[in-house]
Amino acid sequence: MRRIFLFDENSLNSSSTIDTSSASTIDTSFASQCTNFSSGQASGTQDTHAGIFEDCPGLNPNDERVVELQCEIREKCEALTQDPEMGLILGEALHAESDNVPFLQSIADDLTQNGVSGEAFQEALNIVGQAAASPLDQFEIVPLIPMHIGNFYFSFTNPSLFMLLTLSFFLLLIHFVTKKGGGNLVPNAWQSLVELLYDFVLNLVKEQIGGLSGNVKQMFFPCILVTFLFLLFCNLQGMIPYSFTVTSHFLITLALSFSIFIGITIVGFQRHGLHFFSFLLPAGVPLPLAPFLVLLELISYCFRALSLGIRLFANMMAGHSLVKILSGFAWTMLCMNDIFYFIGALGPLFIVLALTGLELGVAILQAYVFTILICIYLNDAINLH
Repeated sequence: MRRIFLFDENSLNSSSTIDTSSASTIDTSFASQCTNFSSGQASGTQDTHAGIFEDCPGLNPNDERVVELQCEIREKCEALTQDPEMGLILGEALHAESDNVPFLQSIADDLTQNGVSGEAFQEALNIVGQAAASPLDQFEIVPLIPMHIGNFYFSFTNPSLFMLLTLSFFLLLIHFVTKKGGGNLVPNAWQSLVELLYDFVLNLVKEQIGGLSGNVKQMFFPCILVTFLFLLFCNLQGMIPYSFTVTSHFLITLALSFSIFIGITIVGFQRHGLHFFSFLLPAGVPLPLAPFLVLLELISYCFRALSLGIRLFANMMAGHSLVKILSGFAWTMLCMNDIFYFIGALGPLFIVLALTGLELGVAILQAYVFTILICIYLNDAINLH
C-alpha cells in the first residue's frame, strides 16, 4: 500500500508560525491543517491528528527529523531505481511506520554509501519480492517467441514448450523401445514399462467398451492410448522443480475434453443415426416425465465436455498451489536463523514431503480417471442405454 506524503516546508522549520501569504498556492484544506498545527505548537499543545501525514494520523507529526529521514530514504530509492513509483514502494518497505531516528539514519547512510549493493536496498527488494509472490505465479503463461499475424496471437509460450518436450520424450521412448522389429526378445526395463502401459490401456478399452468385437474395439485404442500417455507424461513432468504443469490450465484441458466429446458424439451418430437421440430418453419412462428427463439428460450429456476438463485442471492446480504455499512457509521459517523457528519448520516440511508423494499419485490417478471416463462415454455412445 502506498502513502502520499503531503507536507509544507514551513512545518519542518523550527519556527512556530506559517507565512500564510506564501501558501496561497497550497490547497486550502491542507493549509488550514498546517495553520492548526502551528497554533498547537505555539500554545504548547500537540494535535496528533493534524500535520504532514494527512492520510496516516496515527504517526507523530511533531518529529520533524523522522519525516526528513523518511523523505530522504524515499528520494534515494527513487534515484537508485530511476523510477518514482518503485522508489516510493521500496522506501515504504524500508522505513514502514518506524519513528526510530537512529534506525532511519542507518538506512539513509547505507543507501548513500553502498547504493544498490547495500544491505538496505537488497532487503527492500526482498521484502517487495516476497510481498508480490503468489502461489499462482507458477501457472503464468510467458511468451518465449512472440508472434503476431494481424490480430491473431501465435506466440510460442512455455506451455507450448513443455507440451513439445512431453511429445518428444514419448516419441523417443517409443522409438528406442520398438526399434529393430519390435524390441528385444527379453525386454529391458524401458521396454517392460512401455508394454505395461500398452497392456493396461488395452485391457481398459476391452473391459469398458462392450458390444463390439475385439478388432472393432481396437479401432478406438490408439486415440485412447495417446490421450492417456500424453496426460500421464504432462502430469508427471509438472512435478519436476522449475517445470510447467500444462494440465493446470483450464483452456488446455477444456480443448482436450471438448474435442473428445465431439468425437464421441460423431461416433454415436455414425453408428445409430438419428436413433442416437433415444439416448436422452431411457426406456419405460412415463410420458408426462419425458420432457423433463430429456432436458436433464441433454444437460448432463453436454456437461461431460466441461466436467472432464474441470476435474483435471482443478486437481492439478489445487495440488500444486498447496505444495507451493506450504513449502514457502516452511522455507521462510527455516531462514529465520532461530532454533525455535527451525524446529517449527519441520512439521510443514514433513507435510510438504507427504503432499509431494500425494501429488505424484494424483498425477497418475487423474490420467487414469480421464481415460476411463472416455471409455465409459464411448460405451454409452455405442450401446446407448
